[in-house]
Amino acid sequence: TNTSTAMAFNHSLALLLSLWATAGCDFFVEGVLQLECRDRYFMIAVDLAATGDVPRFEAVDGTGTYAITEDYAAKCGYSISILSLLGLVELRASYFSCHTEKTLFQGAGFSFRFNLITTYEGVDAYYALNKTCSSPLPWSPREVTCEVNYMEVSVRSELPCQSGSSDDSSTLGPLYSPSTEVWQVTFQNPYQQLPPMNLSQARQEGYIFDHVHDRIVFRTPYGQPESYHTEVTGVPVEVVHATVFSRQSWVVVMVDLIAACSMDEGSYDSGYMIWGTPEALYPSLGTTQISFGLNGNLVEQAAVVQKGFIMERYNSTVQIGIPYDAEGGYRKSFVSDCLSEFYIFNLYLKQTSVDERHEETVLWFHRTLVTPLLSSPLFTEDQTDVDNGTFSIHLGKVPRDVELTSVQLNGQEFAVPFSDSIAYTLTEVRHSNKSHSYTLKVPLHDPIVIQEFSKENAAMLHKLDINYTLIVKPGDEPYYHTFSVTARMAVSPPSFDVVCTESGIDFKLAYRSFDYLWDFTIGSDRLTPVLAANHGYTMSNDSQSLLLSVPLFTHGYKYKDIGLNGFLGTFSILVRDRETADILTSTTKTCLFNATEFIMCSTNGWMTVVVDLSAVLPSGEMPTRFHLLNNFCVPKAVDGTRVLFSFPLHSCGSTVKLAKENVTYQNKIYLDTSENAVEGFNPPTPHRMTVQCTYPLVGLHRLFSIH
Repeated sequence: TNTSTAMAFNHSLALLLSLWATAGCDFFVEGVLQLECRDRYFMIAVDLAATGDVPRFEAVDGTGTYAITEDYAAKCGYSISILSLLGLVELRASYFSCHTEKTLFQGAGFSFRFNLITTYEGVDAYYALNKTCSSPLPWSPREVTCEVNYMEVSVRSELPCQSGSSDDSSTLGPLYSPSTEVWQVTFQNPYQQLPPMNLSQARQEGYIFDHVHDRIVFRTPYGQPESYHTEVTGVPVEVVHATVFSRQSWVVVMVDLIAACSMDEGSYDSGYMIWGTPEALYPSLGTTQISFGLNGNLVEQAAVVQKGFIMERYNSTVQIGIPYDAEGGYRKSFVSDCLSEFYIFNLYLKQTSVDERHEETVLWFHRTLVTPLLSSPLFTEDQTDVDNGTFSIHLGKVPRDVELTSVQLNGQEFAVPFSDSIAYTLTEVRHSNKSHSYTLKVPLHDPIVIQEFSKENAAMLHKLDINYTLIVKPGDEPYYHTFSVTARMAVSPPSFDVVCTESGIDFKLAYRSFDYLWDFTIGSDRLTPVLAANHGYTMSNDSQSLLLSVPLFTHGYKYKDIGLNGFLGTFSILVRDRETADILTSTTKTCLFNATEFIMCSTNGWMTVVVDLSAVLPSGEMPTRFHLLNNFCVPKAVDGTRVLFSFPLHSCGSTVKLAKENVTYQNKIYLDTSENAVEGFNPPTPHRMTVQCTYPLVGLHRLFSIH
């Protein structure tokens, strides 16, 4: 971890030093959640939300008020923990703390008086918090408390001292005679020889000695010059060994006070926070008794197993394993190079040993254990439903203290929650495991979606790049999580709906979003409005659909089964690859047209005519023979006065007339009647009808390509 990340982490960690358990108050003060007597300490929990700025505390006794600063707390038996992310401040006060008044409440009582100081707009408000406690457990001959900021040891005193504290805090009380000598203390350190000092000097150095309810008390902050560090069965231990003594006449009174605490900071392994302490920090005849829990609550052995905790003894060391998701722990997200997390546990442990004199020593541990930064990857799943035409992306395993603030879709950003004016939806679901998830839905055919055709997959690719912006709360440090999703939709060339009409064929195409991939052609010519106009088609084309009406006898038709009563007309629209011009598919329609008269001028150089010649015949006459300018070109079919001719334009005596923009091929149909056939008459006036086909000059290459 780089330096800036480490500093940010340590700053966050400084605000997360303890957890708390809910309980009732003896009386109501706004913001005070708890005033509770515990086994060996008194606890106050305050709600930050109700007190504005971080509250302060003062200890109160008959001599005045004393601000509980960080240094003063470690010296005098107080521990203040700020859990700003939960909005809480917790004060723990030892029963032997400096300003605790000793009473006879229920035998041996401890009376606590504090001022809670809150600040609103620069104005301080003071609230008095008072509570008298008695220890719920009997005191052992020797008890040691290893708090987070100090060590405290108390031993049973058999000295005939007066109850209550002495007026002179530098003495332990009168001893054996009215004349009291000055008590002194010497610290034993295996690494150096330390000179003795009187108790007044020791107090100035941060040490406290006291005599409370027939117990001698010694307290010291961690890291004092007279303490030393060692290892016991591989576990780091801080030890301070003080001996207080007084020489009175021919009697020397000595009291040995040793505080030894495991300084193991804990380690993380396979989902457990592991913390260890030597099996016997103090002499023990056998196995020490261990009970532990979180947040000041000891847990029964059966519940320990049920909650997933582990306690193992290995090489004279007791190891405690706390599951990372144990109830009572606290989780915090953290942004470094990626989204990370760490877990905080406020371990509370009681260790009891019995020495060779059958004297019991009890150790009480308060330890704040913090895991290293652990990777906390988000879970993203593509749940897209192509059949329903919707992207569906699930973003899961989002910690409860991480909030989604915006979503960027293909570069366009949308604040969360989405407005009702957009076609996208974002649904949040909260889960029981203290996480939540989001499901994003975007229509596949929305304009924001990028669409690309993949020839390799023969599919239309719908692409959506998503950038989630998340914020770790409290604070505003963003974390960006990106995810790209592609939906493949198999595509096929379009097919027209076709209808036969009396005068031609109508084609209709409802456009799909990807139909721009194709070209539509009539033969080899691309279908455009200009082409349609030149060929006499009626065309309507917009973003929704294409309509094309193709009248009979216009360019592109193919005819067959032509007879006197009609014919089959076929028209095709080809679908080509826009890049290669390869024909991919076509829509072809053949319709039966019932027509009594028509002229077909085909582009392959043929003229086909069905005509009723009764209009050119004299009344009552019947034709006996039909032919074109060339007498040998006769009809293919005859029905009375109706005839069918089909012949090449360059045959049967056809004539050609060239104009500026077109060329006309012309021929005549002649009719011979019975009167014309009688010999000896004057030559009759011929009966005839002119038929012709006109073509634009630009198309002549098709007519002459085979000539």
